[in-house]
Amino acid sequence: MTPKSKSFDIAQVLGRIETEAAARELFETRLAADQLAKIQQIQTPSILVKIANAIAICNPSAIFVNAGTAEDRAWIKQHALDKGEESALPMPDHTIHYDLKQEQGRIIDRTYYIADADEAVSSLALKKLRDDALEEIKQEMGAIMQGMTMIIGFYIRGPVGAPVSNPALEITSSAYVAHSAEILYRNAFSQFDQEVARQGHFYTNIHSEGLNRPEDLPHARVFMDRKHRTTYSFKCTYAGNTLLLKKGNHRFSVDRSVYEKRGCELAEHMFITGIDGPNGRITWVTGAAPSGCGKTTTAMAGNHFVGDDLAQMWIAEDGAIRSTNPECGIFGIVEDVNRDGDPMLMHCLREECTEVIWTNVLIDDNGIPHWKGNGEDHPAKGTNFQGAWENGMTDTDGKPIPISHPNARCTLSSTALGNYSASAEDPAGVETRVITYSGRDSNTMPPVWAARNADEGVVIGACIVSAATATEVGATGVKRAPWANAPFIPGALGDYMEAQFQFFGSDRIAANKRPVMAGLNYFLTHEARGGNSNKLLGEKRDVKVWLAWLERRAHAEVDAIETPIGYLPLYADLQKLFSQIIAKDYPEALYNQQFSLYIDNILARIQLQIDAYRKEADIPAKLFEVLEYQQDRLAALKQQYGPIVTPAQLIAADTNR
Repeated sequence: MTPKSKSFDIAQVLGRIETEAAARELFETRLAADQLAKIQQIQTPSILVKIANAIAICNPSAIFVNAGTAEDRAWIKQHALDKGEESALPMPDHTIHYDLKQEQGRIIDRTYYIADADEAVSSLALKKLRDDALEEIKQEMGAIMQGMTMIIGFYIRGPVGAPVSNPALEITSSAYVAHSAEILYRNAFSQFDQEVARQGHFYTNIHSEGLNRPEDLPHARVFMDRKHRTTYSFKCTYAGNTLLLKKGNHRFSVDRSVYEKRGCELAEHMFITGIDGPNGRITWVTGAAPSGCGKTTTAMAGNHFVGDDLAQMWIAEDGAIRSTNPECGIFGIVEDVNRDGDPMLMHCLREECTEVIWTNVLIDDNGIPHWKGNGEDHPAKGTNFQGAWENGMTDTDGKPIPISHPNARCTLSSTALGNYSASAEDPAGVETRVITYSGRDSNTMPPVWAARNADEGVVIGACIVSAATATEVGATGVKRAPWANAPFIPGALGDYMEAQFQFFGSDRIAANKRPVMAGLNYFLTHEARGGNSNKLLGEKRDVKVWLAWLERRAHAEVDAIETPIGYLPLYADLQKLFSQIIAKDYPEALYNQQFSLYIDNILARIQLQIDAYRKEADIPAKLFEVLEYQQDRLAALKQQYGPIVTPAQLIAADTNR
C-alpha cells in the first residue's frame, strides 16, 4: 500500500511558506498588479501555499498567471516565439520546437520516485530517498528561474465534473511547455477551486529547463513525490519529461486507482475510440499499447475519436465500465503518418485548419515540415533535430541521420480531427465494451484474439511484449511491457495486477455490459510466417477490421474458434468484414498465415512471463493459473497436430473437445 506517513513536503521545506497569509504576502511582493489580480481569484489555501513555495524555490524574475483567456493563450505563444523555444512556420498557427538532440525521449535513467526508507516502489522503476531528493532539488532548482518568467497554469485532467477527473497545476519557465498544455489539457482556472474541493486533492508540477544546454543533461532529473502528488523536473525540454501533466500525473492517477479506488477505478495507457456497428450502433473501445506502437493510428481507425494515449475508467452506477480521456489533444508520433493510413490526421497537418506544434521533424527551406514515412517526396536538405541536414549525412558512428527523429511529434487539439466525438467532453464518459492490448510483436501472436473471461483478459494485458521504440532514450531490443503501463506504475506490480483482477472481475459490472477483452497485433511479419520479408503481413488499415470483429463479438453477433489463448475469428466473418469495412479482398491463404498458432513461439512467450513474474513479490496466483492452463492446452495441441496448428485444426480440436 502507499504509505500515509507524515513525511515532509519537499516544496514546503525548501520554500518555507506554510500558511495562506504567508503565501498572499509573497504574492503581494512578487507579482505585478495584473497578475496579482488573477491569483487573488484562487481561494483554496493549499493551492496558494504550493504556488508560493514554487516561487520561493525557483525565484523567477517575473510571474505570469494563466487564466486561460484568449489573451493569456496568445501571450504564452508569443513568449515561446520570443524566447526561441518555438519558431513560426508559413502555415498559419504552425510552429516548430526542437529538443536537444541528446534528449529525444523520456529520460528513464534519470526519472525517480521520491521514497521513504520503508516505501515500496515498482521493481521496474528507480527511486531516491526523500532526504537525498531534497538535497538534489535544493541544489539544482534553487533560483533556477532567475532571469526567466514563471508561468502558472490551472488544469483539469478530464472533463470538468467527471468522477475520475483530477485538477493539476503546471508551473514552468518553458513557454513551449505552457503552450503545449493549453492544447493538450483543459484550462480550468475559473473552476479550479471547485474541482479541488470536489476531488479533495490536486497534483502539482514544477519544471524549469534551466539554461537548456547539452552539458546540463547529465544533471537533468524528473522526480515524482507520490505522497504529496508533486513532480519536479529540471534541465530538460522534451515534453515527456517536462509536461508533467501527462505521464507524471498519470502515475499519480495509477497510484490512486490501485491504493484508494481499487476495484472501482483504473488509470490506463489507452486510446478511446468509437466503432460504428450495424443499425447506427456505436461501440466504445479502449486499447493499451506502449508509446510508439500504434495507439494513435488505432484510435484514428475508429469512427468517433475521444483520445489516443490515456484513459480514466470507472464502474458506473448502471453497471457499465465508463471511460474519459484526461487530455483534449494529441501529442502524436508522426513517423509513418501518411494519407493512406492516417487521412484525417494528415488533413490537420497539411491543411490550414488548426494550430500545430511540430517537434523534431525536418523543416525545408520553404518552412514545410517533413518526416519519415509520410509518403511524400523529401527535400535534399533542411533543418532537423540535430541541426542542418542534407541527404546522405551520417553521425559519428557512420550511421545515416534520418530526415526526422523516430520520436518526432505533432501537438494539436482533438477537436480538429475529422472523427472527433463531442462525447470526449461528457463527464459521464463513454460506455466501454471492448478493451484491447497490443505491442510490436513481429513473430508470435495472431492479429486479434479475445479472452474467454475477465481473468484471461487481465493476463493478456499483463503479458504484452513489444520491441523497444524511440520514445525512451537508450531503450533497445524486445521487452515485456505489462499493460503498456509498466513505466508509469509507481507501486508494486503485484498490487497493480490485483487491482486489475478486482476491477474487471467485479460483480458491480452488469452481465450484459461486460467488455470483450482482447489482444491486437498488426506488426506480424511475412518472415514470421514462412516468408522471406520483414514487411507487415497485412496493412495498417486492417486494424479497422480487427476492431469491427471485436465490436460484433461484444454484441454476440459473430461466433469464434475457442483455443488455448482465447477466441479466434472465423474466416467467413473476416472475409465479410474486410469487404464491408475497407473494401478489400481477404484470401483464405492469408487468414491461415495470420491465425495459425505457432505453438513453440507462444510457449516460449508464456515461459518468459512465468519466469519474470516468479521473481516479483505478491503476484496474484490467478496469473500463473491462467498461464499454466494455456501451457498445458498448447502442449496437447502440439502433440496432436505438430508445432504449427491451422485454423481448420483448431476448429476440429474445438469441436472434438
